[in-house]
Amino acid sequence: MLSRVAGSLYWLSRYIERAENNARILDVNLQLMLDFEDHPDRGVDAHWSPIINSLETSDTFRKLYNEINEETVTDFLTFSKENSSSIYSCIATARENARMVREQISSEMWEQLNKLYLMLKSNAARELFDSSPYEFYKTVVDASQLFQGVTDATMTHGEGWDFMQFGKFLERADSSSRILDVKYHILLPSGEQVGGNVDSVQWMAVLKSVSAMEAYCKIHVGQVVPWKVADFLILHDEFPRSLRFCVEALDNALHRISGSPASHYHNEAERLSGRLRSDMEFGTVDEVFREGLHQFLDRTQSRLNDIAMACDKVYCDSLIPDVDERIKALEAERQTAG
Repeated sequence: MLSRVAGSLYWLSRYIERAENNARILDVNLQLMLDFEDHPDRGVDAHWSPIINSLETSDTFRKLYNEINEETVTDFLTFSKENSSSIYSCIATARENARMVREQISSEMWEQLNKLYLMLKSNAARELFDSSPYEFYKTVVDASQLFQGVTDATMTHGEGWDFMQFGKFLERADSSSRILDVKYHILLPSGEQVGGNVDSVQWMAVLKSVSAMEAYCKIHVGQVVPWKVADFLILHDEFPRSLRFCVEALDNALHRISGSPASHYHNEAERLSGRLRSDMEFGTVDEVFREGLHQFLDRTQSRLNDIAMACDKVYCDSLIPDVDERIKALEAERQTAG
């Protein structure tokens, strides 16, 4: 497979997943704001700045907006074309990547992605957002999940699909860690006691943000408590959005791409993913809290970035997310072929 094709499939999958995850983060924070209406001592900035900081887009945000509040943050992360990680930009970039590898994906995949892109580009998207942001974000999440389902059902599960799986689970692991980190920053600095009423409501909202409430309650009957939620979203081996599940899935994808056995590593990316997988498989929630939840999540995000960079080097810069450069390369190939 050409490195250009592998890179486009990888980033197509990452951007779709990123758009869905941003919709989940914004939706849960809007719900959290309703719970904090009875706590006027908390400033608006304290609720929204952790989201900007967790997504590492604070510099771009400050260039575009003068203050941090619900309107500016949701606009920046939903519709802003200047923000490469906004929902609109993610879907637009995913669509461009899909266009460059149109022959590698199914027509159903292209139609679903194009439908979502046209919806976000239309005036109807703004109208739906203004009338009900919750319904808007649900529409984005549903459309993204439909794309994932169509991909699994209509695309050949070969090397291209493995690159998409690697991108999806790498992005999902990163996002799950950031959702937990946003919760940490929003609640703990307020002085709210761990296990208090507000604390429990917040952790329930975090579970709902990753569609984990029902799965969690089937395992942990009773009160929602921080250490059990953290254990479930970090170390559970069967929930599709837990860190452990995602790391195992991306490690499996890397081994399928290289053809190396699961017990060995063929390159640096597989060595790093295998080490992270081992730590997840044999780690405990007590170790996480001893290190500190924020510190553990921050270190995990760094390790995920290292895996992505190593994979980039292994596969000849195929994962560089510069769409403009890849478009120029594609046009040059076409002219040469012509």
